Amino acid sequence: MKQIPEAQVRPMEQQQASAPVNEELTLVAIQSKYLLKDTTQTSVFLYVDALKGKNPISVADFVRLYNLNYVIYSDYGTRERLGYGNVKLDSTNVSRMGDKIVISYELKSPNRDYGVLLSEISQTGTLKKVLNDLTIRFKKLAVNQMYGVYTGNSTQPLQRHYISSNEQFTIKKAGESADQLHVYYYNHDFEPAGSPMNIAPKGGNKSLEVDSTFTISANQPLQFTREGLYNIFADTTQSEGLGLLVVNERFPKVTRPQLLLGPLLYMSTNNEINEIKKAEDYKKALDKYWLTLMNGNAPLAQQSIRSFYGRVEEANQLFTTYKEGWKTDKGMIYIVLGPPDKVQRSKDREVWTYDHRGNAQNVNFTFNRRNNQFVDDHYELVRYAEYQPIWYPVVEAWRNGSIR
Repeated sequence: MKQIPEAQVRPMEQQQASAPVNEELTLVAIQSKYLLKDTTQTSVFLYVDALKGKNPISVADFVRLYNLNYVIYSDYGTRERLGYGNVKLDSTNVSRMGDKIVISYELKSPNRDYGVLLSEISQTGTLKKVLNDLTIRFKKLAVNQMYGVYTGNSTQPLQRHYISSNEQFTIKKAGESADQLHVYYYNHDFEPAGSPMNIAPKGGNKSLEVDSTFTISANQPLQFTREGLYNIFADTTQSEGLGLLVVNERFPKVTRPQLLLGPLLYMSTNNEINEIKKAEDYKKALDKYWLTLMNGNAPLAQQSIRSFYGRVEEANQLFTTYKEGWKTDKGMIYIVLGPPDKVQRSKDREVWTYDHRGNAQNVNFTFNRRNNQFVDDHYELVRYAEYQPIWYPVVEAWRNGSIR
């Protein structure tokens, strides 16, 4: 019997299934989430980027071409199975949300506090498959495990933690209910990630000031027009809520000149950042910054800008939690070094491995899951001074236009 593989495919990696060249099938690895109906039933949602050629695959083609099986293990790396099954895919449990195929299915929850769900999507008649692993806390009936955020006419919850200020949405409970929910609003600009070499101990936890509070009803159309962080509770005695970051309509793209400056922290000196901050015209100052780095080579500067902010956009898509993805530890590593070559996961840890970066091979970055009042997937990087000979050569490559 196979153990759960140590390394699972991340959302940014691809596996390709064979098909005629002009109709090649591509599955980009799956993102997932779950909602508990109660301690006995769990709803699982898989969000799949599936292409046929260069176009998103239709629901009908996906149902015809792919199969879904799952196994629940007691933990990573173990052989103890708590449940397994095959999910018949059809139009009742496969739908489209934007460019993604969304699959939903129900599990009978094992009588355990915790388990690891391994979902396997395979292409009919081939050996091609993509795996997704999902940690489920079957008895933790917290608001972020029981309520989902739904937009438009979608019957599937959003997988992401952010929503646009011009979007209408509804908050629904997995078990139907019209509860009153309590909302805490924070108009706070969270700090970007610190350097991976900064091993100085953190100061004590600062209390975060609540700017306003109000109540909403589940199952009712809502719109939060004010950008910022909202934390939603069914019970205000609980410490963890359902965090929802409200962002501008261009997010995850970063286009406002004032917002373009922030991510440059990861490849710039303090003096360079301060010079741009002092400028009357941010746009001109940013153009001058990139042109100066590229020795006046405008085409190279334009290509570097596209590459850098493309990474920022991807980090926002993949890693946004209670703050924008580019500000997170994972986002910082992703922007500078790109997608990892391998990811190993355990219950409360991820290890990203890069085969070669800077002046080293087989570089590992370890992220530990930490308790957080807004989201349940907050990870912090374990920092080491020894990252310096790895980090600085890659930053210098960004600064001279070698990364495109």
